[in-house]
Amino acid sequence: MSQEIKVLVLDDEPVVCERLQDYLEKKGMTVEAYTESQRALDRLNEKAFDVIVTDMKMEGPTGMDVLLAVKRGSYNSEVIIITGYGSSEDLREAEAVGVFEYIGKPFKMSDMYNLVKKAARRAQKRSK
Repeated sequence: MSQEIKVLVLDDEPVVCERLQDYLEKKGMTVEAYTESQRALDRLNEKAFDVIVTDMKMEGPTGMDVLLAVKRGSYNSEVIIITGYGSSEDLREAEAVGVFEYIGKPFKMSDMYNLVKKAARRAQKRSK
């Protein structure tokens, strides 16, 4: 993929943000990471991202709130929700709204990289 991939990572656990950011940047992606969901939502109004990787359960706006904001807004971003406390109800709701993928923690970094690449391809194709 020749176009730069821009990723926003949102997780209330700083270690998750740091690891994802480091790994994806080493793979050539541009990554911004946030531990506060409202700050991440505010950033979405300032900059376009191809992919948003967000935790589901956080203080303040949740991963579902982020997904809804993206789908209701004029964003071309794809959303990947990660969770350590997933439920089938959350999964069904996220799928109904249009989540790209909903995955449990822990996950392999290589799997996340491939997923982000695939999501970015779809987002970039749609924005042309």
